[in-house]
Amino acid sequence: MTRHGTGRAPGGETAVPPREPQRPAAGSAASGSAGSGFAQAAPGDGFSSRLTAPLLMGSLLNPLNTTMISTALVAIGRSFGTGAADTAWLISVLYLASAVAQPVLGKLADTLGPRRVFLAGLVVVVASGLVGALAPDFGTLIVSRLLLGVGTSAAYPAAMAVLRDESRRVGRPTPRPVLARLSFAALGSAAVGPALGGLLVTFVGWRGIFAVNVPIALIAFGAALLRVPADPPRERAGGAVTPRPSLDPLGICLFSGALTVLVFFLLDLAHPRWWLLAPFAVLTAVLVRWQLRTAQPFIDLRMLAGNGALLRTYIRHGLGYLLVYCVMYGFTQWLEEVRGFSPGHTGLLMLPMSLTALACSLLGARTKGLRAPLTVACVLLTAGAAVLAFLSHDTPLAVLLLAGACFGAPQGLIGTSNQAAVQAYAPPEGIGAAAGLQRTAQYIGAITASSLIALAYADAASDAGLHLMAGVAVVLAVLLTVLTLTDRALRIRT
Repeated sequence: MTRHGTGRAPGGETAVPPREPQRPAAGSAASGSAGSGFAQAAPGDGFSSRLTAPLLMGSLLNPLNTTMISTALVAIGRSFGTGAADTAWLISVLYLASAVAQPVLGKLADTLGPRRVFLAGLVVVVASGLVGALAPDFGTLIVSRLLLGVGTSAAYPAAMAVLRDESRRVGRPTPRPVLARLSFAALGSAAVGPALGGLLVTFVGWRGIFAVNVPIALIAFGAALLRVPADPPRERAGGAVTPRPSLDPLGICLFSGALTVLVFFLLDLAHPRWWLLAPFAVLTAVLVRWQLRTAQPFIDLRMLAGNGALLRTYIRHGLGYLLVYCVMYGFTQWLEEVRGFSPGHTGLLMLPMSLTALACSLLGARTKGLRAPLTVACVLLTAGAAVLAFLSHDTPLAVLLLAGACFGAPQGLIGTSNQAAVQAYAPPEGIGAAAGLQRTAQYIGAITASSLIALAYADAASDAGLHLMAGVAVVLAVLLTVLTLTDRALRIRT
């Protein structure tokens, strides 16, 4: 993300960076901090479904593949004679690849152009789907999931960069409903992933889990070729072409190495490999020194230090999804192992959570502010975690449904609102990398959640383990509430 000039809002807060140095049209009001610098345009201008449809198709592939694999792990293990510990790497390797690749590909979208990166990512998805569908051994499946994590990671940051360019073309900020569709696509595909995976395994076999990516990616590729405009040159108001940001390959390598080491440490907190903290500290120190010295760094640390609103957005997003993933994995495991529900019945019990998340992502799109939906999300996370602390083997079914629903609403509100905050606070020329870092925070939260569940449950799920996890979740939810209520930057309207 490249440096940019920032003003100081009252109270010392970093002002939202201007989108374009053009005056609003005469007689029109500014559209809030997030849209300052835009001329008002007719409500129907830009952001048509022809543009957004391929972006949505590409963006659903990553969350779809994170959940779809869950119903195929047993079949894959039987096919290759591997145990649960080995098949779990099919999940972890995609998380690792996604956490590293999202900001890197976002930087490439800012540097080379989002359309190019979007299309290239889909090509990698097609290749990974074919490799997985034809895999002769388990190691090839791991490679396929690694490629799948990289390829699917291009879509979201590139889509955010495409919307930035469309904003510049039509002279107004990206509407919240458009951003909500991206969030809705991610939530919806993640929600239907287990059901789709179960159908594919039942009627096609586990190889269908990989093969299904090929037609989806090909359709998205063709639609993007036809409907996503060519990457525009970056121009200043005076007509001079703005130099493209530097790619900073050394910064990317250092960031990728440090994050990879951190993720491997977080993957097994039950048996912590403390020695990994030494290379992580060294790589981080070298990364910080290099980013502060280079003219156009991969991660502009000076910008982040002066843009507290964006930095706090990443923290909120990571903490929020850490809590959500604790429920998605920890609560569902408790339902199966302690309450004795079948995987199918557990999926039905979690259906209210998925439906509530989808509904609230659309509801969050209709709000202009950020503080209200995020505060509601924090309160519900706290309440849901408190409910988990009192569950037992004889808790009524209605209470179990309520617990899931309490975490569904925050999932929808957090995704939509934090996405709008990144769009508002990130420098326009670095929106791709900024959106990628948002997803990195989400995946670090997911990985940390899986390790916390392993710590709480040890050998098997239990009431005591669920209560321990719930207690930690209550503390984190209260912390998240305090961070949200005290953040003055959330007073803006988007």
